[in-house]
Amino acid sequence: MFQRNGRNLQLTESARALLPGVRDGFLALERACSTLQTDEGILRMKAPSTLTMRWLLARLSRFRHLQVGNEVQLTSAWMDIDAVDFTLEPFDCAILLSHGHFPSDWEATLLFPELLIPVGAPTLLKDPPWDVKRLAKAELLHPTPDRRDWRTWLNRMGLADQVSLKGGQVFDTLELGMIAAARGYGVSMGDLLMVAEDVAQARLSLPWRTAVFSGENYYLVWPRTRPGAERLRRLSDFLQTEVNAMELPLVEVLH
Repeated sequence: MFQRNGRNLQLTESARALLPGVRDGFLALERACSTLQTDEGILRMKAPSTLTMRWLLARLSRFRHLQVGNEVQLTSAWMDIDAVDFTLEPFDCAILLSHGHFPSDWEATLLFPELLIPVGAPTLLKDPPWDVKRLAKAELLHPTPDRRDWRTWLNRMGLADQVSLKGGQVFDTLELGMIAAARGYGVSMGDLLMVAEDVAQARLSLPWRTAVFSGENYYLVWPRTRPGAERLRRLSDFLQTEVNAMELPLVEVLH
């Protein structure tokens, strides 16, 4: 592995060839160890950015004040496809939008379905429900670059051949699309549960009161091997209670 050059030791050619793999191995070991280094009193959570701003932050604040030891350190992350790797990332749990296919050694609690619905500015509250002609003329705001949310809604509504997906502003998240819609720049796709409070406070309107199930749900997930199972179960029960207590706008829901 080494060869002596005077008072110095140098790697042999064979050792140099092994060096990149050894370096990667030590980095992986360091990452794995970092996942074990945690304050025993704090749960570390990863969650999508829009869910964090529209729903989760307020609930975690209430959870923290319920009981000593209910501390949650939240990391909000933009994820094109929601994912977490508990072996490499320093989190105890995560909330993911998913079809529900998780590793066998994870616990998973279903929180609520993703229900897509068009949202617009509060000035639209006085308008009668929209028809397809008005929707076809509207500026559609796309919360995802691939426009999948509008495409899903239009297909389920049977309107895909009557409303064009071309044009319109494109954003990275539901949150940005909903902010633009609230300011009157067009009609965006939102999530029914996440816009419920804004609709109730007349900060957003629902120009077409039909929500469509996207096929995915939000889940709280965590590895069974993680310490703090009691606190994780307590958090899971609390979030489910919060979902069940919500008053959603009266709309038609298509599954």
